[in-house]
Amino acid sequence: MKIALCQINPIIGDIEGNKKKILNGYKKAQIDKVDIAIFPELSICGYPPQDLIEKREFREAVNLAALELSHQTNNVALLFGSITEKEERVGTGIYNSALLAYEGKIQFIQNKTLLPNYDVFDEVRYFESAEKVFIHEFKGEKLGISICEDIWNDDDYWKRRRYSRDPIKSLIDQGTTLLLNISASPYAYGRRKERHDMLSYLTKTERIALAYVCCTGAQTDLIFDGSSMCFDSSGTMVKVGKNYATDYLVFDTTNENPEVDHYEAAFEEEVLNALIFGLKEYATKSGFKKVLVGLSGGIDSALVTYIAAQSFGAENVHTVLMPSQFSSEGSIKDSEQLCENLGIHYDIIPIQPVFEKTLQVLQPAFGNLPENVAEENLQSRIRGLYLMGLSNKHGYLLCTTGNKSEMAVGYATLYGDMCGALAVIADVYKTDVYRISKFINREEEIIPSAIIEKAPSAELKPNQKDEDSLPPYETLDRILKMYLEEYKEIDEISEEINDYELVKSVLRLVDINEFKRKQAAPSLRVTTKAFGYGRRFPIVQGWRK
Repeated sequence: MKIALCQINPIIGDIEGNKKKILNGYKKAQIDKVDIAIFPELSICGYPPQDLIEKREFREAVNLAALELSHQTNNVALLFGSITEKEERVGTGIYNSALLAYEGKIQFIQNKTLLPNYDVFDEVRYFESAEKVFIHEFKGEKLGISICEDIWNDDDYWKRRRYSRDPIKSLIDQGTTLLLNISASPYAYGRRKERHDMLSYLTKTERIALAYVCCTGAQTDLIFDGSSMCFDSSGTMVKVGKNYATDYLVFDTTNENPEVDHYEAAFEEEVLNALIFGLKEYATKSGFKKVLVGLSGGIDSALVTYIAAQSFGAENVHTVLMPSQFSSEGSIKDSEQLCENLGIHYDIIPIQPVFEKTLQVLQPAFGNLPENVAEENLQSRIRGLYLMGLSNKHGYLLCTTGNKSEMAVGYATLYGDMCGALAVIADVYKTDVYRISKFINREEEIIPSAIIEKAPSAELKPNQKDEDSLPPYETLDRILKMYLEEYKEIDEISEEINDYELVKSVLRLVDINEFKRKQAAPSLRVTTKAFGYGRRFPIVQGWRK
């Protein structure tokens, strides 16, 4: 069978726009005289539509678009993701469905069986699970059609499964001769290799070919990398889609196809490309054409500025240097050098006059209390005031520059450096910020070496260093990864770190700063456990006081 995999970039809620993208891919498939053109999960409405699903008018528009698409089909089949509804006495009555249309009408519907309800997934909230799966005979093949998660539960591959049902096993038991999976699988580093290994094992074990199509694009914090894959019946990957881009692949199961063995690059390259793509997608889909970054002279804001320049073009990036009496001369010079290296425009707007006036105005209310974090945070909030003012005046997309390590322990100021529409590197640990920055400089010095080599500092008081308040980032990040991503607790982490009191203090910082993260800008997700929608912990709690 000749299959066209149409790796498109839907926009959530843009039903007419998504329909056009599907039609354009289908017309190309008609010209290529394929047997079937397949599109990603929920490709008409975009994934994840979240509470839009609960709007009756939204569902009606999606269903109408699906019907209109089916009317434009001929003997080339069209497989795409949509929603369907049934009048149910209990439950939502709404299904995440794969629709197969040809000869002017919808000929077959397969509803999704396994509804993920973990991390960023919340499908049980909206959809009903398919009661059964069926094969569909088409042009001499018995098609086994599944949707995303349905293929992630192979009893032979996974040591521990999330679900008792295995829809793929059921399709194979029914005699399917070809597997088709339509997907919307969010990116995290390592996920592409996991997909490859799992799908390769499945197709080799069951001796069956597979076409797996995934959407590309980014939807707020979720990045979809595309990278659609095709496997022959020996488990060999013979086709792979582009990363972070739309693509169109033709997979002919009757041909001898050469093996494709490159599907995931090194960590630094992968994450950097994902962040560049995610920022560009967020801005484009939100209507922004220019970006604003506050440059501190530190490595985090330098990395975000580089990412912005790659996403928008240097001519569309504006930076602001906002020195105070505590800013070192090197921080200003290093920031200027970075801007010169990247070819971007910058302004220098000191905060000292406003800071001094603010202290004067607040003095009667502050009284004779000694200086503390209040004075430090005022400086950060004045910078936030400047940045938001410039963003409003010029229509810039303001990017925050905090990393994951800082966000984890609350080393950030609400309404200060946390001001902004998107947290570009808030899912990147500090140690990884260094790795990526050095990767950027692998051929020439773009981020000044002085920025990479200097000791990290917020520069909010004399001779301040991050390690005055925090353990070394190498140690901090080891603790955070175990706590945030592996859900290890204090005793187990302490066995590896060999410092119980340090681990206890770090974990306490993570827990008591949940209130800050709840108010933070959405962060681009590049790990399997990012802050935001996929990590839900209470602000008020008594687990660790």
